[in-house]
Amino acid sequence: MTSIQVPGLLTFTIAIVVFFVGSGLNRVIAPLRRWNIPEAVTGGLLAALVTLLAYRVLGIEVTFDLNARDMLLLYFFTGIGLNARLGDLVAGGRPLVILLALTLVYLVLQNLVAVGSTAALGLPRGIDILLGSVSLIGGHGTTIAWAPLISARFDLANALEVGIASATLGLVVASLVGGPVARLLINRYHLSGTTAEAPSVGLPDAQRPAPGNDIDHVSLLRTILILNVAILIGFAVDEVVAQTGIKLPLFVVCLLVAIVLTNTVPRVMPRLLWPTRSRSLALISDLSLNIFLAMSLMSMQLWTLGGLGPSLVIVLGLQTIVAVLYMIFVVFPAMGRDYQAAVISAGFSGISLGATPTAIANMTAVTKAHGPAPAAFIILPLVSAFFIDIANALVIGFMMR
Repeated sequence: MTSIQVPGLLTFTIAIVVFFVGSGLNRVIAPLRRWNIPEAVTGGLLAALVTLLAYRVLGIEVTFDLNARDMLLLYFFTGIGLNARLGDLVAGGRPLVILLALTLVYLVLQNLVAVGSTAALGLPRGIDILLGSVSLIGGHGTTIAWAPLISARFDLANALEVGIASATLGLVVASLVGGPVARLLINRYHLSGTTAEAPSVGLPDAQRPAPGNDIDHVSLLRTILILNVAILIGFAVDEVVAQTGIKLPLFVVCLLVAIVLTNTVPRVMPRLLWPTRSRSLALISDLSLNIFLAMSLMSMQLWTLGGLGPSLVIVLGLQTIVAVLYMIFVVFPAMGRDYQAAVISAGFSGISLGATPTAIANMTAVTKAHGPAPAAFIILPLVSAFFIDIANALVIGFMMR
């Protein structure tokens, strides 16, 4: 087996090419466009299949340097925070509580499905935890953190491999089901977003810069400067929070810092040009999210899914069915049966099966086609990347015991 390590700049460049390949495929293949599959997902999955082919046929293992990916994630979620007006947060208070309650219920449901299906298939103890909220709601980070403990507790030698395979497959499925679910709900209930409001993320495909708009080198540099300042403050706050024993994802800290800044600085300094709901911020957010997602998907080592047998596919197939039914028949009605509820339902695929960036990518693809839903981009990340991590840790600890 020959191993090829792709350096950072080349990885970033390939990710851009992967995005354009996905964009071209979405234009040519109508179902991809019709079902709101993000361009980065289309290209990223194709790239992952190419690396799988290289591994199986040529004996070449390709790994990518993903250091730039984490910075792009910070840019994206800080941009989401800069768009968070206090009025939106107040208006989103009740939906936030409802979505949190729905997610907590689903957290238990997902683990019950894992326990029941693994027991029916006769899989070893401990596998049920790995095929539940550890890998699906928790994602790769939670899996890596808990796998050694699960391995020691249940004498499960391949705990990490099973968990990573489950998280990887869940990420792929989450990227594919969110858009179709939203399209189904939007068409069935004749929903659409408001076109009067500027997009918080995701410039519509048909929207191009016009004379007099705020996309120029000055506005972009101003926006990047404010993003960088917010991220630097986020790093400092993260250090302080970590000393208290509380561990939050860094992008959540940056998100919260940006929310505070965007609701205080413009009031204290009204003459300062702040980038909230500007085209420049939407453009930077789009770029960051799409390259992040392309890098994440193209770097998936799909060959790690092999050798685990059909049991993994069966369990995750059941988890996918339950997640889709929950989105359509529970999340959408409980969130109000309106356009925002449809967008959040698309994002819930990321909560239930993938990761927060996947959820945001699905919602972005929907809003680019049907109109903005700014509150959804605040509510869902706070639930999926903050509150649910705490609850998931408690549930995993209970199942370990």
